[in-house]
Amino acid sequence: MKKSTRQAYGEALVELGRQNNNIVVLDADLTKSTKTNLFQEAFPERHINVGIAEADLIGTAAGLATCGKIPFASTFAMFAAGRAFEQIRNTVAYPKLNVKIAPTHAGISVGEDGGSHQSVEDISLMRSIPGMVVLSPADATETKKMIFAAAEYNGPVYIRMGRLDVPVLFDDSYDFQIGVANTIKEGTDVTILATGLMTARALEAAEKLQAEGVSVRVINVGTIKPLDGETVLKAAQETKFIVTAEEHSVIGGLGSAVSEFLSETHPTLVKKVGIYDVFGQSGKAEELLEKYELTATKLISVIKENL
Repeated sequence: MKKSTRQAYGEALVELGRQNNNIVVLDADLTKSTKTNLFQEAFPERHINVGIAEADLIGTAAGLATCGKIPFASTFAMFAAGRAFEQIRNTVAYPKLNVKIAPTHAGISVGEDGGSHQSVEDISLMRSIPGMVVLSPADATETKKMIFAAAEYNGPVYIRMGRLDVPVLFDDSYDFQIGVANTIKEGTDVTILATGLMTARALEAAEKLQAEGVSVRVINVGTIKPLDGETVLKAAQETKFIVTAEEHSVIGGLGSAVSEFLSETHPTLVKKVGIYDVFGQSGKAEELLEKYELTATKLISVIKENL
């Protein structure tokens, strides 16, 4: 079964809205694309479309947070993290307001919208903001759990979601907690730390390598910041090296976060699978993932080269 994380987001908002009257949702004229239209249909009085005005989107969300509301602000990741960076930094994070920035269409799997709309630097931007929590779900189940966890957390949160339908990896028993990385496959030779749609590809690579006698640990890193240092350190101590996998630039993303942490705690070889200092381009999502080598095949080759 496959479902996009944006679809799961829209569905989770409706469920959350039924349970909590303080949930309000804002969008910048992309309600059908971000799936906040589902919340709009269920709770029209608690949905605000600010129009194509991303700075206003964040500013209005900040204002609502000062009145005790829990705003979820959505647009495309390129516009949220990029165009509204200053508002996120100064209007939300600086005063530590309880705003959830929940963009969709992150990464190159946006596809035909092309390089201008494919955000490969948003994790880096949001990680750099003091006090910002940065989340990246692997599938629909984790998305829903994240949305509920974000609503309970008091403070600014960035949740990065995608357009592409991706495999549903987890069932309802999956336990997501902010700041905790989940080991979803044990292994003793090498560890893959994966986030977003790369988690499914990491599992695929691990299963293929297991058939060849290579034991791969797979850890799903749903929280990029704060990084689960305890789990990362344990993996570095117990396996030969680390491979990170993300649909994001290798500059400033998950690979950087892991490298920064391990360089100070347990210097370990870290090989990064991600986007290497280039922009995306227009094309079908799966073809782009192949072109930029965000695949199980690439993970397998990196592991074999370094074992």
